[in-house]
Amino acid sequence: MAPIPRLRAYDGPAFLSYGFRPFFLLAALQAGLTMLVWLPFVTGHLAVPTAFAPVDWHVHEMLFGYQAAAIGGFLLTAIPNWTGRLPVLGRPLLVLVLAWLAGRLAVSASALIGWRLAMAIDALFLLLLAAAAAREIVAGRNWRNLKVVLLIVLLLAANLAFHLEAGLTGGADVSRRFAIAAVLMLVMLIAGRIVPSFTRNWLAQRGEGRLPVPFGTYDKAVLAGSAVALICWIAAPDTVTTGVVLMIAAGLHLFRLARWAGDRTWRNPLLVVLHVGYLFVPIGFALTALSSLGFIAPAAGTHAWTAGAFGTMTLAVMSRASLGHTGRALTATAATQLCYALVVIGTVARICSAFGHGPVALLHVAGLGWSLAFLVFAVAYWPVLTGVRVAPKAPAAAQRA
Repeated sequence: MAPIPRLRAYDGPAFLSYGFRPFFLLAALQAGLTMLVWLPFVTGHLAVPTAFAPVDWHVHEMLFGYQAAAIGGFLLTAIPNWTGRLPVLGRPLLVLVLAWLAGRLAVSASALIGWRLAMAIDALFLLLLAAAAAREIVAGRNWRNLKVVLLIVLLLAANLAFHLEAGLTGGADVSRRFAIAAVLMLVMLIAGRIVPSFTRNWLAQRGEGRLPVPFGTYDKAVLAGSAVALICWIAAPDTVTTGVVLMIAAGLHLFRLARWAGDRTWRNPLLVVLHVGYLFVPIGFALTALSSLGFIAPAAGTHAWTAGAFGTMTLAVMSRASLGHTGRALTATAATQLCYALVVIGTVARICSAFGHGPVALLHVAGLGWSLAFLVFAVAYWPVLTGVRVAPKAPAAAQRA
């Protein structure tokens, strides 16, 4: 995502000058701090006044708190480049930020204010985000990206379903899968465009052999097949049919990833991590297929997607976009690489814990690894996200994708 050269006249705080600034920082803080709260919450050592059960609160706040903020930051930064229009900033951006914050407070205090009111407040952010995205895409006549708006609406529907199911039945079993599937579809769509694009740009600058295959018919077929597999998983997670279609989807995504020339990016951590993050997509499909067939626990596959694919891809995109859009060189510092390593370690630990190998100890390793990954990002990128844009050096301009 290259910054567009035109910016609306703005003399407010730098923090509100572009959508990625507040939302990437809030996403990192939410991801890191929520995990530190959840571990004592789920073990009974801490009480949170939420109407959700501990596991449902954890899942909801990771998907509709942290992940929704990261998605919002990405889209508010990417859409101006897709449409050629000016970015949302200042007071309109502040309204979106406050809507997100209100949702977090409402969900965590839903036992006090009632789950229905919490649902209404929490739904506001995604509703406003969808409206803002639709307005910009339509005004810019960027029709091919309207599918992104549909996925935001799908995520909004999943959020409402989550509140309704949990409020009416005491648990959010079906809507939990619905929510994961909605975020996963968005990740697969966006990754299919940015990963091969960024990789191609970097390899082409060096004139080095095989380049990634750009988004095309095969990718559309994989996304369609994945949607069918995920619908089966949402509706009937424990059937042989679901297991088979999920395993087929795993193979399709593995081949998709192989087409992106990730093996040729090992010298560039900012690119390698994108490929590693996407690798958790087919791993998640395969492990979820094994769960549907009755061989392993469901948590292995869901955490390959949520901790592995969502977490790693989020950190990869947030770090790259934050550097590029503030005029800094696209170079992964030691702190950035530490974030990447910690989230992968945490994901592997969480998957292993689902297999019953030292589950309690590994659960804490996973939680600590995840939390540190995002808190290190928040500390390292605080001056980047809150400070003024710097004048880019020539190498940074050459590298920017």
